[in-house]
Amino acid sequence: MTEPSNQVSNSSKQETSIPEMIKTIQSLCNSKSIEEMVPKEKDLKAKAISPSIEKGKKQAKGYDFEECITFLNKKGKEQFGENFAINPADYEIIFKLLVYAIKDSANAARFNISLSKGILLSGPVGCGKTALMTLLNNFINQSNRHVMRSCREVSFEFIQDGYETIHKYSKNAFSRKGENTWPRTYCFDDLGTENNLKYYGNECNVMAEILLSRYDLFVQKKMITHITTNLSASEIESMYGSRVRSRMREMFNLISFSMDCKDKRK
Repeated sequence: MTEPSNQVSNSSKQETSIPEMIKTIQSLCNSKSIEEMVPKEKDLKAKAISPSIEKGKKQAKGYDFEECITFLNKKGKEQFGENFAINPADYEIIFKLLVYAIKDSANAARFNISLSKGILLSGPVGCGKTALMTLLNNFINQSNRHVMRSCREVSFEFIQDGYETIHKYSKNAFSRKGENTWPRTYCFDDLGTENNLKYYGNECNVMAEILLSRYDLFVQKKMITHITTNLSASEIESMYGSRVRSRMREMFNLISFSMDCKDKRK
């Protein structure tokens, strides 16, 4: 899978042809293992998770995994180029992300995924983290879609705007419609690629401050945050401190690519 470089921030504008009304994936069978549940390339049709989507009804019966893969490949090629392709080795990760996106509580419980937390998607450089989180928005209700923001972009904003940048992504990160307000979800891409920066001589770990502020709002207002990173847990603690690492345990579901995953950009 080829990860995008410049198109990520436009992901929330993409239209999806899959009905947003769909709320659940029907489980194959409660006794089956993840290896049985996640389709293999050779028998994908036999392992479809549910019947085809019924159209024209407020509540669909379920989601067909084969259709999801086809849809992701189509959207990926449209957004990232003709070389984009879903790797069958990533089906398990994609399945978990879809379970989270459409709030399938039964399968979420099965895989120990909390629907009230965000996603921390980790893995080696080039494994497809950014592309998957970008495409995942197609399965999320529009009002809850996350805004993709590169951590390097955030650090550059800090150089220009100073501490207002931290407020922008924390206490001011609310959408408003009339009298109604709700927390804005961000996916901070490539955590660890930014540097500590100085503003008028004061050094600031920008992402650490944003994450700590968003943690407080996660507790108080249920503000959801997503992250992609190639850092290990110990590297996160080294860069951002033990307080951030501790709070991240509460804020995120960890979904990880294998460290042996090849760079799909090659």
